[in-house]
Amino acid sequence: MRSACISVKLGIRERLSPSCGSNMLSCWLSRLCRGFSTPTGRITHLSRGSLSRTLVLSSQRRIPEFSSFVARTNTCGELRSSHLGQEVTLCGWIQYRRQNIFLVLRDFHGLVQVVIPQEESAAAVRKILCEAPVESVVQVSGTVISRPPGQENPKMPTGEIEIKVKTAELLNSCKKLPFEVKDFVKKTEALRLQYRYLDLRSFQMQYNLRLRSQMVMKMREYLCNLHGFVDIETPTLFKRTPGGAKEFVIPSREPGKFYCLPQSPQQFKQLLMVGGLDRYFQVARCYRDEGSRPDRQPEFTQIDIEMSFVDQTGIQRLIEGLLQYSWPSDKDPVVVPFPSLTFAEALASYGTDKPDTRFGMKIIDISDVLRNTEVGFLQDALSKPQGTVKAICISEGTYLKRKDLESIRKFAADHFNQEVLPVFPKASRNWNSPVAQSILEEQRSGLIRLMEIREDDVVLLTAGEHKKACSVLGKLRLECADLLEARGLVLRDPTLFSFLWVVDFPLFLPKEENPGELESAHHPFTAPHPSDIQLLYTEPEKVRSQHYDLVLNGSEIGGGSIRIHDAELQRYILATLLKEDVKLLSHLLQALDFGAPPHGGIALGLDRLICLVTGAPSIRDVIAFPKSFKGHDLMSNAPDSLPPEELKPYHIQVSWPANSEAEKSSLNQPYCPES
Repeated sequence: MRSACISVKLGIRERLSPSCGSNMLSCWLSRLCRGFSTPTGRITHLSRGSLSRTLVLSSQRRIPEFSSFVARTNTCGELRSSHLGQEVTLCGWIQYRRQNIFLVLRDFHGLVQVVIPQEESAAAVRKILCEAPVESVVQVSGTVISRPPGQENPKMPTGEIEIKVKTAELLNSCKKLPFEVKDFVKKTEALRLQYRYLDLRSFQMQYNLRLRSQMVMKMREYLCNLHGFVDIETPTLFKRTPGGAKEFVIPSREPGKFYCLPQSPQQFKQLLMVGGLDRYFQVARCYRDEGSRPDRQPEFTQIDIEMSFVDQTGIQRLIEGLLQYSWPSDKDPVVVPFPSLTFAEALASYGTDKPDTRFGMKIIDISDVLRNTEVGFLQDALSKPQGTVKAICISEGTYLKRKDLESIRKFAADHFNQEVLPVFPKASRNWNSPVAQSILEEQRSGLIRLMEIREDDVVLLTAGEHKKACSVLGKLRLECADLLEARGLVLRDPTLFSFLWVVDFPLFLPKEENPGELESAHHPFTAPHPSDIQLLYTEPEKVRSQHYDLVLNGSEIGGGSIRIHDAELQRYILATLLKEDVKLLSHLLQALDFGAPPHGGIALGLDRLICLVTGAPSIRDVIAFPKSFKGHDLMSNAPDSLPPEELKPYHIQVSWPANSEAEKSSLNQPYCPES
């Protein structure tokens, strides 16, 4: 009977020690690998009959063999004093060289010091190692020895040993680089993207991508091995979907017919539920043809999940367990269950549906305190049926300078057409404007009690319609946090991960271009809240949905909903309320008529999640080959032009802009996707 060897990659269990110092990332990679290592040569053989039982035994861990099948015997970062006397072969890049006596060799795992032989008999080896340019790829063989007393480097995980080289081979010489491959060397993002293959050599990028891989593997294990999900690929070539973001259009050889790249596998995963595959997941590639932002890419990855016979609570508990299981062990553990706010509560307290709950400064309704105010714009607001007065208290607000407050007021006026009034109820300095000073003393005292104002706090107040007043204060809350942190205060702990569920979103929103018509707040397949079903036929704008978002530190990292599984209800929402052409979704409506089970799901934005976990400034720093801010691949110059003869089979003819004659001539009239 044949045997099988099972290898399972799991998370590291150790934390970073302070001794890692400036080599923290290489230390982390070293600990990652060391946490996985077992004595070389120990291979567990399992009979076929024991295979299924072994797959679920999480306590039996197999460790990756990083040097199997390759020329090296060890990685650069794994060698320690326990390896003294061993003969090793290492492969890597020359990080730097000192006085032609030492060089530091680097691979993904870390750094190790190599002693260049000075003996005449080793002249050939010395020539290779001394003349090879930095970042050349070499293979060296030698003995692990102790560093001389006093020359140990406690900042390097391999700082107690070095390699006494016997043989060396130059595998590939490196030409002059456009930038140094060192994390502390500043590079423009454009240069990093142009030479992405060099940027990937940095320890920061190695850390980001390996952590991403580790978390995805743990997610697969949690979903498939522990909870019976099925990993299913869905098509990339699809058709236009009503609503949502703009889609990338792909020509076909049939005249006038086009594919579209899917914004998400939404329809397919619902069809899988109809097909009886009641626990689906996929690490899905998705595409949206929209402007790039720091947390957006035209192509992105999401952890896509769908379940039958589930409710909102079931989805939430699943995701909490998934994140808890896959969370990196060098971070503080995830505490579940996550807190929850309704959409209305989030807007009222934070002015946004994705609040950063790491710090306070909540919005407070102070309408009753200022009901009899003599301040004009407050009086005007409170005299209207929906008028309110809202405020936020900025702790240590006196750190803000006059120009900061003027900037805040200008921002509110320019972007929201909203008046914002700074008030210093207890400040010793007389910074109050004449308007603020006109607030009566009893109103000032009531304000201090209601908002728990302390010395040096500043209050920003505004008045108007509820949603607009909350929205402007929500923006100013974040702006003030930025300003205070620029002054040295810490409001948002970068090591704290604050998860929050936001639920009970509106099912519909008025269209921006035509407020008399409705559009889906999430997507048209979201089920209405059971308590609001009857409102669909009378006041649809008041219907709440069974849509839920997962927010982390003020960023939306996931969103999902319970779906409509009744064909008639789906048809009514599409045709009657959203005025969509139901023919585009005839396949889905037909499937819902053939015994569709109740189902729901969620998608986690993997790029954004990893960006927050690693503390990267942009999701481009956690994607191997991202697009630029404008959606271009600066390394390969995509999108690129196509000559007319290659467009002919697709029945496409380019209509050139009037000002592009010179470019058209120089390119011999090729296809330009941006025209």
